[in-house]
Amino acid sequence: MNIHEYQAKDLFRKFNIATSEGEVFENETEAEKYAKSLNANEFVVKAQIHAGGRGKAGGVKLVRTPSEVKKTVKDMLGMTLVTHQTGPEGKVVNKVYVEAASSIKKEYYLSFVTDRSSEKNVIIASSQGGVDIEKVAEETPEKLLAQPIDPVVGIQSFHVRNIGYFLGLNSPQTKQLNGILIGMYNLFTKMDCALVEVNPLILTEEDDIKALDAKVNFDDNAAFRHKEYSELHDPREEEPSELEAKKWDISFVKLSGNIGCLVNGAGLAMATMDIIKYHGAEPANFLDVGGGASVEQVTQAFKMILSDKNVKAILVNIFGGIMKCDTIADGIITAAKEVSIKVPLVVRLEGTNVELGKKMLVESGLNITTASTMKEAASTVVSLI
Repeated sequence: MNIHEYQAKDLFRKFNIATSEGEVFENETEAEKYAKSLNANEFVVKAQIHAGGRGKAGGVKLVRTPSEVKKTVKDMLGMTLVTHQTGPEGKVVNKVYVEAASSIKKEYYLSFVTDRSSEKNVIIASSQGGVDIEKVAEETPEKLLAQPIDPVVGIQSFHVRNIGYFLGLNSPQTKQLNGILIGMYNLFTKMDCALVEVNPLILTEEDDIKALDAKVNFDDNAAFRHKEYSELHDPREEEPSELEAKKWDISFVKLSGNIGCLVNGAGLAMATMDIIKYHGAEPANFLDVGGGASVEQVTQAFKMILSDKNVKAILVNIFGGIMKCDTIADGIITAAKEVSIKVPLVVRLEGTNVELGKKMLVESGLNITTASTMKEAASTVVSLI
């Protein structure tokens, strides 16, 4: 689950992570009023969307007067911001964040993530902040430091010294870094985060270190013990189909391809997308109906797939264990009755009650192409488009 920058900075302050003061607005007049109260020489206006690359897309502006703040906020509100992370459709800006500009001497990168291979949390640090960290990792990996943190003992002073030395900080600066790292670690672990990122972390002309930007992602699997997640959720930032999927307890992610996928099991769903790409096409979605889906859930899954105008064919790939093949067949038949399926439909069933499931599909009179293996199903559905 993603949250906005202004929400992430509120959390930073709660966990004593040094960052700039600012406010979020949905009205340009209120933004101008706030800018006047700052008594600053320059201001930063930032569009609030769940995507990176805002600066390159015109979503971050540096202005000099409160009246310019007003105009910039007015221009940003309602605009569609297209970045490398939004896709060509972009995201509509509903909120704008305003803060006083900072004097920057040096920029760094800092983040906390989980390395599942080592079963440890990791601090990633770089002296190259304010740019795409993926580019730094690809072109100059020597400028990245990955510092593992043992979950039993947590962050220690030698971790901070190691990172401070790598970043070229002096003793007073490293002392400030200590507070920031401890705050980020506490936020990451106590709030069950998937990512806590600062890009850039800055050294100001006054020799202060603080987070100029803030990005926080939560682990959805921990939502049951964090009621506050729902307060930070912004449904306007999500695909309507993905919101609908959550209501039905279906794992669904919209993609840009043209072959809809209905699969049970996350691993099989990913393998299905891979084999579609292997045969030269692109999946339109990731969809896992789970191991014990009902007829109603399967029907809803079809409706979500068919709501995508780009879908030219559908591949159903089911391995029936807990999920019985006759349940899937019943869902396909029910969906066909409720929603007119006008695109080619390829079904591969295997597992519990497979013969019954196949019999139900044959006797339904629907125009369905069956396949015995994943490879056959993928090559068939690709050939049909």
